[in-house]
Amino acid sequence: MTNEQYHTLIHPYTDAMNLILTRLEILNHCAADNEDVRPIHGITHRIKEKISMENKLKKKHSNGSVQDARTLLKDIAGIRVICFFERDIYQLAESLKKQTDLILVCEKDYIRHPKPNGYRSYHLVLGVPIYSLDGMEYYPVEIQFRTISMDFWAAMEHRICYKSQPFDELEMKSAFRQYAEILDGIEKSFEVYSENCG
Repeated sequence: MTNEQYHTLIHPYTDAMNLILTRLEILNHCAADNEDVRPIHGITHRIKEKISMENKLKKKHSNGSVQDARTLLKDIAGIRVICFFERDIYQLAESLKKQTDLILVCEKDYIRHPKPNGYRSYHLVLGVPIYSLDGMEYYPVEIQFRTISMDFWAAMEHRICYKSQPFDELEMKSAFRQYAEILDGIEKSFEVYSENCG
């Protein structure tokens, strides 16, 4: 894939991502008049870089063509939504899934079903309609929903476990599972206070 092909490829994905970002902002504003009780704490987004795309395609035994990228990769456009509580995540996800012009491509609930290492998050891939002079085509956008504590855990796990450290791997995985449970308990305690104050 040449640089020119890459930049042509990502244009509609960028448009699709921006449409979802706008809808998330609208949902956040509609959730409550009071800014202090809005569900979204923060949003980050990115378009997958060319080298990252090529490396992922290699793992899928692809020759790295533009067509393979469009067919095999569902995370070229990615959004991470950080919410305050789990209930916020499910409300936002359901609201997006109810929007009739969007297509549900994939859904993975790692909150109710955490990964063995303790990772918790809610992943949605939505097909977003992008119109051109030639017609309309759907482009996937991956959305990861996390609470603040889930995002903190994921950042620490990535920082520590993906670096070469003189720790026993099984011991570290066990410790991170425990940390995930502790953070979940703290978060649920805050949620109870939030409901009582609301």
